[in-house]
Amino acid sequence: MNDAYVDKVIIVEGTSDKRKVKSIVKEPVEIICTNGTIGLTKLDELIDFLEDKDVYILVDADEAGEKLRKQFKREFPEAEHLYIDRMYREVATAPQHHLATVLIGANIDVHSEFLEMG
Repeated sequence: MNDAYVDKVIIVEGTSDKRKVKSIVKEPVEIICTNGTIGLTKLDELIDFLEDKDVYILVDADEAGEKLRKQFKREFPEAEHLYIDRMYREVATAPQHHLATVLIGANIDVHSEFLEMG
């Protein structure tokens, strides 16, 4: 996790999700990959790290993503859950315009060219 202080954290499933979101977001945010699953030790470390931050959960619209989302709702109820349209299924394959719209809806600053694409 980053040494520089950021107050917004986006939790995604995979590295391709992270790359895609990182290319769209304009403001400094920490993007954390769970690699599809998260163990209790890692979750405990995360909860300590996330304590005073705005946390956003952006996972795939599939069974694995929903399982992860449920885990975060239970362990970190303060997190804001962001949803991609089910027709795209995966964050990594969702159009940049769609992701930019989802992120801006959560007050996360995005590069304006992604909003103009739609």
